[in-house]
Amino acid sequence: MQLLTDNLHRIAYATDASAYRELPMAVAYPESVEDVKELIETARKRKTHIIPRAGGTSIAGQVVGDGIVADISRHLNKILEINTEERWVRVQPGVVRDELNLALKPYSLFFSPETSTSNRCCIGGMYGNNSCGANSLVYGSTRDHVIEVKGVLSDGSEFCTSTSKGSSLWERIYDQLKSWQSDAETRKLLADSYPDRSLRRRSCGYAIDETILDGEINLCKLLAGSEGTLAFITELKLSLDPLPSNKRMVVCAHCNSLENSFLVNLIALRHNPVAVELMDGQILELCRGNKEQEHNRFFVNGEPAAIIIAEFNGELMEQAAEAFEQELTGQNLTNCTTRVYGDDIAKVWALRKAGLGVLSGMKGDAKPVGVVEDTAVAPERLPAYMADFRDMLNRLNLNCVYYGHIGTGELHLRPVLNLKNQHDRELFRTVAYETAELVKKHRGSLSGEHGDGRLRGEFIPLVYGEECYELMRQLKRCWDPDGIFNRGKIVNTPPMDSFLRFETDQQYLVEKYLASDKTYFNWKSAFDECTEQTGESCSKFKIQNSLRVVL
Repeated sequence: MQLLTDNLHRIAYATDASAYRELPMAVAYPESVEDVKELIETARKRKTHIIPRAGGTSIAGQVVGDGIVADISRHLNKILEINTEERWVRVQPGVVRDELNLALKPYSLFFSPETSTSNRCCIGGMYGNNSCGANSLVYGSTRDHVIEVKGVLSDGSEFCTSTSKGSSLWERIYDQLKSWQSDAETRKLLADSYPDRSLRRRSCGYAIDETILDGEINLCKLLAGSEGTLAFITELKLSLDPLPSNKRMVVCAHCNSLENSFLVNLIALRHNPVAVELMDGQILELCRGNKEQEHNRFFVNGEPAAIIIAEFNGELMEQAAEAFEQELTGQNLTNCTTRVYGDDIAKVWALRKAGLGVLSGMKGDAKPVGVVEDTAVAPERLPAYMADFRDMLNRLNLNCVYYGHIGTGELHLRPVLNLKNQHDRELFRTVAYETAELVKKHRGSLSGEHGDGRLRGEFIPLVYGEECYELMRQLKRCWDPDGIFNRGKIVNTPPMDSFLRFETDQQYLVEKYLASDKTYFNWKSAFDECTEQTGESCSKFKIQNSLRVVL
């Protein structure tokens, strides 16, 4: 197996879907468990670390770092076994979520956790981040669907979560967890420090509480959301669900204010929907000019401040929808509701999934950025949490875009910031810190499904407390004493505003031309200008900062 150290590969793998960038030492494409063991030994000899990478859709910098990036999507992408009677499947971690479900469809089964990137994200990445998606109100998170995991530990030994027997390292791991499980003070610390147990979306820190407080030690739950920092996963056994009923409908409640949408959500939840999602007016407006999404706006009436999308299914869906609409009557929370059936439902969800993509089309350098986009609190706490959050934004004079999984208490909150500007870079940190304080106040989670990565790890001690954070550090040291796996994530992370893609207060030549009225980028004009200003030929151009051309 080659370690590719050329600049082309290193630059290509220096970023994920986040705001971060750091050149890795090398890139590898493991094809087998033996290749993984070889990588571990190589990392140990070179005193570096391995960064497991799947589809690269992480938006918190989980797969950015200076180690060896191990891309599992190229070769470790096989569906190994489908058991239709017991409703489970065994896969390698590089299997794409939607491709798995295409293979399962003939058996009327599917892997239910979903993300907006489901046509390209991989099962290993979903497990590493504990992804949830729009239908988690019914199906829960990836953590809830993993039966068994196989992989390789930092000492090069193989493991299987179905047994406590194995290498000496594997048995030390179990001993550590057993000692915590049997200690009353540790159990109380975990119960008091972790988010509200009623909160279903929790992907912040290591899930020690779910691993040891609910009966037998379950390492599948601990590895979920661990972001490749504890072990290298090579195989997963997943539970499957029957395909949902074809009898479906969505009710789209057009809210007259964003604040009212939080109350409409609570009303919707009383009528047993299978999903409740939010899109605010800014996203709806951006979709208006989007050629791909314009036709999916057919159900939008006027210019609502926000839309709550509630899906119902089954024989009683009409009665549930009617009861939901009746309860809204006379409360002055909505302007109207629309119902959508059949094939048009897919268009509604396509518009909702397009939220993240259309945000990048906002004009100018200031964009809705992913800094606190994944906080989650129990739904009944959401109105109070959002009131505090909006007070903070008003004090900082910031605009924000709101969308996401409101039915499970998670909203993707994206303040509009220009990360090329030093003032906004400072606000980037301020918003992150102050939001972490609010999350702690409302017993929520810094991350509902996107994970910690580079973005949130710094604030885990603030939310959980130093004692609980020390348990996480002890856990990491036990599993990975030499720091072989994905350093600087979850624990001992660098400052969240370091290694950002953009340098501040710089003029990028490419951007200058793209901002012009031209419909294409005139490379010759750019090269000529560079030659004129520097006296050097265009071959002296340097490719820096994620392939942006700069002087």
